[in-house]
Amino acid sequence: MKTLKIVLLAGVCAFTAASCGDDNNSVVPDNNKLKAIPAAFADQTSAFAFDFWKKHNAIVAADENYFVSPLSLHIALGMLLNGADGKTKEEIQKGLRVSSDLATTNGIYKDLIENLPISDPKVKNTIANSVWYRKDFKVEDAYLTNLKNYFNATASGEDFNNTATVGKINNWASDNTNGKIKKVLETIDPDQVLFLMNALYFKGDWKTQFNVENTHDASFTGTKGAKNVKMMNMTENVKYAKRNNYQAIELPYGDGNYVMTIILPDKSIEATLSSLSNSEWQALSAAMKEQKTIIGLPKFTMEYEADLQKDLTEMGMQTMFTSSADLSKIASPAGKLMVGMIKQNTYLGIDEKGTEAAAVTTIGIVVTSLPGYPQFICDHPFLFAISEKQSNTIMFTGKIANL
Repeated sequence: MKTLKIVLLAGVCAFTAASCGDDNNSVVPDNNKLKAIPAAFADQTSAFAFDFWKKHNAIVAADENYFVSPLSLHIALGMLLNGADGKTKEEIQKGLRVSSDLATTNGIYKDLIENLPISDPKVKNTIANSVWYRKDFKVEDAYLTNLKNYFNATASGEDFNNTATVGKINNWASDNTNGKIKKVLETIDPDQVLFLMNALYFKGDWKTQFNVENTHDASFTGTKGAKNVKMMNMTENVKYAKRNNYQAIELPYGDGNYVMTIILPDKSIEATLSSLSNSEWQALSAAMKEQKTIIGLPKFTMEYEADLQKDLTEMGMQTMFTSSADLSKIASPAGKLMVGMIKQNTYLGIDEKGTEAAAVTTIGIVVTSLPGYPQFICDHPFLFAISEKQSNTIMFTGKIANL
């Protein structure tokens, strides 16, 4: 085994109830509303998660660690979907694998946002959404109403020219990730008129915690060579499966409604990831059987930031990044707005007690062209010349440095 990347697929676990089932000794809380999520929706969004995972893996360097949230991205794009029309809407729906019936899709988002956080009383899981826009930019009332009703999104009209607004947005991200993601914006550009934001926060204690006394120094061999790490160890009954080119375990949190699935490749991590799909995920879930297993898991923390425009473009959602974008349900007419930026900031911490994870997805909406009103304010040193136009003779030149 040459390398190991541990990726917590929050989106897959959230959308695929079968993969987050209880172990044989757990009493999983009964959440009928989550059980009512259509199986087709779970399959489609799991397919989105694996597609996104593979596309992102292909973009990053082979020796780079990463941690992404398909669920956070899916919800943020769901909010964008409500503002799209025409080809832009069709591409987002196809990329997200959701129904063309927006009302049905919005209803499922509402159920997930309201009920995922109460799925397991021993696990903390929060979902927050917000929309921030220039106070002098007119956003369609119907759009803001949909975001409030279905995504429980707060809306704030702010002075984007005031540097304090950046602080407000960053504080929102921090407040909704337990301080784990403190900054998502450095500045607000003149063409940026609206931000859509989703924040996820997860904190779960292992159902069976690692004993701190069993954590020892060990060698972890990655693509850059061997490194000494703190390796947590235990021998415990867990769900385990051996597949064609990898083995996997489930480590449950709390009462068992949430689990971390760890996939350990036999040889190539790239070949293993390539073989993963929604159908393989379901087959893995079915193959999981509880048995006593010797487990070694590195103790670590990481922070990650990624620009997702290339990922989404390769997933077929390209028009929204061009001047041909139709976001007329945010503000008309079509062609006025486009997506100028979409990024994700994440945090992951794994120790003997459990896991803490957070993600903020930020979508920046820009105007396709700024109004052609140049500003010429001589409030700093300037130069000048006096000339005769017919002969093009410069008569005088000067500089004003101080007044």
